[in-house]
Amino acid sequence: MDIDTVRPAGRRLTLFALTLLWSVSATAGCARLPYTTKTVHSDSRVVTTVQREVKARSYTHPVQLTAVDIASVLKGLSVREQQRLPLRWFAEETPPKPVFRDDEIQALAPTLADAMKQLGTNERAHFELRAPGMNPAASRDTLAGWMAVRESYLYIGLEYFHVQIPAQSSDLYDQNYPTPPPPPRDYILYFEPGRFWVTDDQGQRAIDYRKFLASAEAGASPSRPAAPVVP
Repeated sequence: MDIDTVRPAGRRLTLFALTLLWSVSATAGCARLPYTTKTVHSDSRVVTTVQREVKARSYTHPVQLTAVDIASVLKGLSVREQQRLPLRWFAEETPPKPVFRDDEIQALAPTLADAMKQLGTNERAHFELRAPGMNPAASRDTLAGWMAVRESYLYIGLEYFHVQIPAQSSDLYDQNYPTPPPPPRDYILYFEPGRFWVTDDQGQRAIDYRKFLASAEAGASPSRPAAPVVP
């Protein structure tokens, strides 16, 4: 067989494979995600923003929650990373870890309380806690997620739990080479006391925050449940 005939065919096959890979990547990159509409707070430690949901939601925002209320909720959260079999068998033997340390709660709670007062019915409060990464010049340790409320349900989603995120948007050695953050990971969230960790009418896990804040466990007076802000 003539080698000059094989080489063009190989080049065409390689070009086709690269084009197909680019098309798949472009399609995946076009997936619509919640997007930021307002920055509520931003410093080197905490970034809190308002995000608009792509799909219509029926959140009952804005909501009046104090920093003490938010801190009480955050203290009850623990997490375990979602694993596939067979690693899941070993992961289930490990107790879940608290999501937030006390210093993280102290830094985050006031900004989340402020954000919850500014949300619309199709918006959520997004947070990001940052710390120096394993290589501070190239990465940062990131804990990120979001919070929203519908009636008596308080929803919390976790995207990163102490994940190393690139500190720069491009490679240090090539400014034209992008370094996107890793995709959000899957986690299993828990809340204590467990009787306030409920399933809503749509099958989603949430905190019955009004009952929790009115309980002795939250340190709140039974006569002072949190209530939505009246616009």
